[in-house]
Amino acid sequence: MALVAFLGLVAGALSGLLGVGGGIVFVPALTLGLGLTQLHAEATSLLAIIPTAVAGAAQQYRYGNIRWRAAVLIGVASIGGVVAGAEIAESLPEHALTRLFAVLLIGVAAQMAWRAFRPKAGLSGRNPDN
Repeated sequence: MALVAFLGLVAGALSGLLGVGGGIVFVPALTLGLGLTQLHAEATSLLAIIPTAVAGAAQQYRYGNIRWRAAVLIGVASIGGVVAGAEIAESLPEHALTRLFAVLLIGVAAQMAWRAFRPKAGLSGRNPDN
């Protein structure tokens, strides 16, 4: 249980520091560190991320960083998506689910690298939707 708590601490710190979804950190930790299946790690991550998201959002709210319209829109839209995604995940073989998660991680890493290294033209600093 100490390993589980440590993984939670590290995942929470990375989520707060980098804004990554907890699943990006939780799922690999649960599969590689604790030996859970991909499906069980994904399901466990969905539940475990609730306190992380609440605490992180509360802190970011204090800093004035939350964009409410975007948060509400993506939150409401994700409800149907997560229900459909869980149904699909349940129907896929373990190896396919693991490969799809790997593709997601590569895609997220590529997108973040692109944003980190592209020229920063046109930044206005304005807040479009608060």
